[in-house]
Amino acid sequence: MDYDYWSKQTADKPLYPDIEWSKPEQRSKRGKLGIIGGNKLGFAGVAEAYSTALNTGAGEVRVLLPDALKKSIPPIMTDAIFAATNPSGGLSRDALTEMLAIGEWSTSVLLIGDAGRNSETAILYEDFMNKYNGPLIITRDAIDLIKNASASVVERPDTLLVVSFAQLQKLFQAVYYPKVLTFSMQLTSLVEAVHKFTVSYPISIAVLHQDTMVVATEGNVTSTPWSDPMQIWRGVTATRAAVYGIWSPDKTLQAITASLVSNE
Repeated sequence: MDYDYWSKQTADKPLYPDIEWSKPEQRSKRGKLGIIGGNKLGFAGVAEAYSTALNTGAGEVRVLLPDALKKSIPPIMTDAIFAATNPSGGLSRDALTEMLAIGEWSTSVLLIGDAGRNSETAILYEDFMNKYNGPLIITRDAIDLIKNASASVVERPDTLLVVSFAQLQKLFQAVYYPKVLTFSMQLTSLVEAVHKFTVSYPISIAVLHQDTMVVATEGNVTSTPWSDPMQIWRGVTATRAAVYGIWSPDKTLQAITASLVSNE
């Protein structure tokens, strides 16, 4: 069966090669990515996202971390700012001012995770999403942190969720979407489900299922063979998608899909 909303890509046959060429030659015109995450026990995802964004070709990258990490940051991370930490080691609600400032500075914001599981940080993230209107990418455990705000997340335009299959299952359940996702479902069934979901809601989704990355936005879906799930769990996939999205802000599906095959 043919699906007119589903396009398939392979490494040697990219769907949108023009996206790669849309990268501005001058770094000053490649946009600014703000990265938020980390807690006192770890910031590996933030550090990897920072280097990935620069290597992929972002113009400028700035990270926001809890001030409990001030003495732990490697010298290579030259553009880090710090905000108040709560007793659990994550960002406290007092960090909202700094989060909104990085949102104001940046072209796009990436919530990379390593944020801890503190309820205060979860409320902070919800407050930020309600007040920040720009492009937002959410991945890794940041997805879990905002689960109580799922209903408002799926209604938010300019939002990309890079999720595991289990996280997508929980999202569908949280918003009472009338489709049950199972790990044994066929790829075609998942494609149909995210097609309908992104017709209903203005968000974009990237999810791994059966060695395939599935991307959906505005009801259109692409699939790409995928053999390295660690790229997703480490935050590399979401970071590259964020950078490509900055270059092509009006071509969300194309930019995310292109970022999956040109892995430098």
